[in-house]
Formats: sequence, C-alpha cells, structure tokens
Amino acid sequence: SFEGHSVRLLGQKKDNGKRLGGARLDLPKIRKNPLIEIISINTGCLNACTYCKTKHARGDLASYPIEELVDRTKQSFQEGVCEIWLTSEDTGAYGRDIGTDLPTLLWKLVEAIPEGAMLRLGMTNPPYILEHLEEMAKILNHPRVYAFLHIPVQSASDSMLMDMKREYCVADFKQVVDFLKEKVPGITIATDIICGFPGETDEDFQETMKLVEQYRFPSLFINQFYPRPGTPAAKMHQVPAAVKKQRTKDLSHLFHSYNPYDHKVGERQRVLVTEESFDSNYYVAHNPFYEQVLVPKDPLLMGKMVEVYIYEAGKHFMKGRPVSDARVYTASITRPLAKGEVSGLTEEFRRAAQNDTNGKAHPSAEMPVKTPLSSWMALQLPWQQEGGGLKILSVSVAVLAVLVMFYYGGMKTEL
Repeated sequence: SFEGHSVRLLGQKKDNGKRLGGARLDLPKIRKNPLIEIISINTGCLNACTYCKTKHARGDLASYPIEELVDRTKQSFQEGVCEIWLTSEDTGAYGRDIGTDLPTLLWKLVEAIPEGAMLRLGMTNPPYILEHLEEMAKILNHPRVYAFLHIPVQSASDSMLMDMKREYCVADFKQVVDFLKEKVPGITIATDIICGFPGETDEDFQETMKLVEQYRFPSLFINQFYPRPGTPAAKMHQVPAAVKKQRTKDLSHLFHSYNPYDHKVGERQRVLVTEESFDSNYYVAHNPFYEQVLVPKDPLLMGKMVEVYIYEAGKHFMKGRPVSDARVYTASITRPLAKGEVSGLTEEFRRAAQNDTNGKAHPSAEMPVKTPLSSWMALQLPWQQEGGGLKILSVSVAVLAVLVMFYYGGMKTEL
C-alpha cells in the first residue's frame, strides 16, 4: 500500500540460476517525497545474526550492477530529485558477490551528482567497512556527500557480540569510528543498541553505557530485545522483562542527558531543504553532516541549497534562517514530479499518457502535461493505439495473470 509505504516485489532477476538482486531498478514507481530518490544497492547480507528475521526473507547478498545504479541516479536528477539515499541491509558488503566494492560504486555515483544535490549513504556493519576506511573517508569528505554513516554496534560487550554472531568485536567498531572522526571532521555517526539480549549481564550493559558516554552519538536507535520466533536468539535464556525495560530506560536517560548541537548556535551552515516538518510550521533541511535544521516555510527554499544562520538548538535539530547574502543553489533545472506522480516512465508511455490526457482536458500551454497515477493506471498502451479494440479490462486480466504466475511460481518476495 502507498499509505503505509510498503513495497511488494514480484519476481527476481537471475543469471544461470544466480540471484542478481530484487526488483529491476528501472521500474516506474511513486516517490513518497518527489525530491528524494531511495535506491537499494543490494538485497540480502553476508551475516547470520542470531536475532535477525530479515535474513530469512531476503537471503544472501545480491548486488545491483554499478551501471544500473548510476543510470537510476541520473534519471532521478532528470526528474527533479535533489537528494539520493542509498539503502541496504549492509552497504559495506556491496559488490562482494559481483567482483566490485562500495568505494568503486560511490566514486561513479559522485560523478553523476549535480551541484546543489546530495548523496546520503545507508547502514553499514563494521566488518565490511574496515578494509575500505581510507577510501570511505575521502568519499565522505566530498562536498556532495553527507558526512554521515549509520554503523550499528548493538552492544559494547564482546561476549554479547559473539552470541549475536555479529562477526566483529568492540575494538573493530571503535577503530572505524575513531578513524572516520579523525579523517572526516564533524562526521555524524549514528548507531543502534539492543538492550537485554539473552545472557546480557549488568557488566555487559555497563560496557554499552560507557561506549555511549564516550562517543555521545547524536543519533541513537535504542531497541528493547524482542525474541523473533524461529531465530536462534529466541531459544536462548531470556533476560527478565523488567530488567530489559529498566536497561532501555537507563540508556534512553543517558542519551537525553547531552545536547549534541548546542555548540553550533551562531554558525553559518549550508543546508539542503527537502521536506516539511511534522507540525507543518517549518521546512526541514540538512547540513553537510546530515544534521536536521528547521528553516522558515518559504516555498522558494524547497528543493534548494541555501546558507543559514543557526540561532537555536534542540536535542534533535537546529533552527536556522537564511543569511542576507545567501546564494540559493538549485540542484536540477527540471521541475520535480508532482506528489503521487509516477517516476521512471519511458517516453513512449509518457506520450501515450499525454494523448490520453489531452483527449479529456485542455491543460495550459505553458504547463508540461504530467502523468498522475490515475491516468497511468488507464494508459493507452502501444498495441491499443491503432485498432483500439483492446480495452483496459483485458490489460488488467493480463496483468493479473502475470502476477498469479509469479506467485505460484514461488518467486514472490515481500520487502
């Protein structure tokens, strides 16, 4: 459903029986935010974490080819997007199955990013990013890449990490974070913590508290352990519910005891404006470290990069106002797609949609005709154009037949 933003993927690409990834990247889709393109660079992962259910659904690592990812990126900017998010269960493992690696992909993507647009990297587990640290630091210092990385640690106890089968130790995590903090000044490191994993002692938990105290992560995802049926961790000796709850509360209290942005009040920052705040009082922008900056609701700022003066800071955000001599950068000369408009349609489909729309309405000559979802669902397809004998019902039946075939062919994966 588009309401809940869930995506259903039917069928998978294979080459001589080898899985190549999820859905094709060039399929039409509707962006939740017309300014942000979310691109999955691979599906599955190489780990076998004892608490994880996702591995059951998505299987082993399957990376998309670099050229497909670059093409999708270029197409997105041609459709008015100004920010790309790369997603993956483990960004750092990208390419290990197809003979390439993450830095190689990122250098190619960076070439495709226009001035005024930004790239945000996704989550990476410590083991696979370790060998790419030098190159990753260079990429994260690039002016069109957010100096931001999400690296889940889950626990600061090596015995817990072993029981979780995380395939790294706390020293590995610290090496990654320390290196990036030194080489990428100001970088934002976000992390995840699981409270109350089976067998976690008070000493184990205190190690985690010390780690958070030491690094004061500005973004921390705290999860109270929940045993997922069918996972090895569900069969382990569980920590009492009251203890799990108390540890979650203690860690949350520690997290809220520090304010990471107070020292930034008075700074001038370059920010990219991409959405509206939940309370609709501000526009939401991000600075080069992907820190949230609330700016005035001026429609001229949406989708633009602008310099602001930081006048206030909260726990999760800063507030800024454009400086008087601010230059406003527009990432793309293309007008972004309207909300709910389908991206990635071929020219043939767009022409068919335009003909269909022109037959029913008379749009303004200055305004290019775009394709709302309702029109796209009832497109006049190429084989309909001459005889006109086939109706939309037959198309629907054909589509339904294909879906049923995929379903019963055992090729259905739900994301």
